[in-house]
Amino acid sequence: MKVIVDLERCEGHGLCEDAAPELFELGDEGDLVVRFTGEVPAGQEERAAEAVRVCPVGALRGGA
Repeated sequence: MKVIVDLERCEGHGLCEDAAPELFELGDEGDLVVRFTGEVPAGQEERAAEAVRVCPVGALRGGA
C-alpha cells in the first residue's frame, strides 16, 4: 500500500498522527513529517488507511 501525501493541502490538524504515529508526525512548526518512503511498512497498512480516512482536508490518499 502507498499513501500519497499532498503537503500543500495539509493544514496540520494532526489526526493522521493520532491514527498512525509510527507513520506521521507534526513537526514543531505544524508541518507534516512522513516517517516512511515509498510503500507503507508491513503491518502498518490498517493504521495508514485510518489516517487517510480521518484527514479532514483530504491531504492523504491511499493507493495500491
